[in-house]
Parts: sequence; C-alpha cells; structure tokens
Amino acid sequence: MTRSTSSAPSQRMLRVGEQVRAAITQVLQRGEVRDPLIEKTVISISEVRMSPDLKIATAYVTPLGVADHAVVIEALNKHAKFIRGRLGPQLRQMKYMPDVRFRDDTSFDNYQKIDALLRSPEVSRDLDPDTDDQE
Repeated sequence: MTRSTSSAPSQRMLRVGEQVRAAITQVLQRGEVRDPLIEKTVISISEVRMSPDLKIATAYVTPLGVADHAVVIEALNKHAKFIRGRLGPQLRQMKYMPDVRFRDDTSFDNYQKIDALLRSPEVSRDLDPDTDDQE
C-alpha cells in the first residue's frame, strides 16, 4: 500500500475519530470523571483528530460558560488516562486504545472574527450588488 503525501485525514481516521468523540462524550455525560470542575462544566467536543496510526486521539473541546478554558483543558488532560480506560466498552473493536489529549477548540473564535469582518462596513460595501450598478 502506498502512502499518500497529502496531510488530509483518511476515511478510517475520520471514522475512528468520530467513534472516539462519541465515546468521550458518553463518559463525560454520565459524569464518570470525578472532578468538581469537569462535573459542573458543560463541555462540547467538536472534533477528535486521530494520528495516522490511530494511537493518539486529539479532542478539540469547548467548555461552555467558562471564561478560562485553560483550567478545564488542564483538568481533562489530568484525567486523560482515566477517560481512556472508560472508552473500552465503546471502542472494543480497536486493536489499540488511543491515548487521549485535550486541546482548546478555537475554531468558533475564528468564525466570529470572520463573521465580524464580513459584516464590517468596508466589506459589506464591496459585497453589496447595488453599488456595482451605480458606476
């Protein structure tokens, strides 16, 4: 099998990433992690990216209603081995249980910045089709 040189994830990586995301979500929803900060925080997992060998799962999370995301990310990473152990029943088809790493998902902030730029008067003026007719 030849390896492609593109950095895009394979179908298998995407599928496994989605399975890991669902499994982590279940662990957090059931309140299995005994940490007061994690228990009282609503955590959204937007994506899980798998390494090519499927041994590392990087979960991109957004703690909702919390000003300092770093504290929640740190708590999740502190309990990563416990969470990994709780993934077993949902991921029993996998040869290796992946190591789980948690990262702050900043994509929503990027979307907000892009949206603000698109709504700015300068860009709105350039995108407005009525101004083209006046010239």
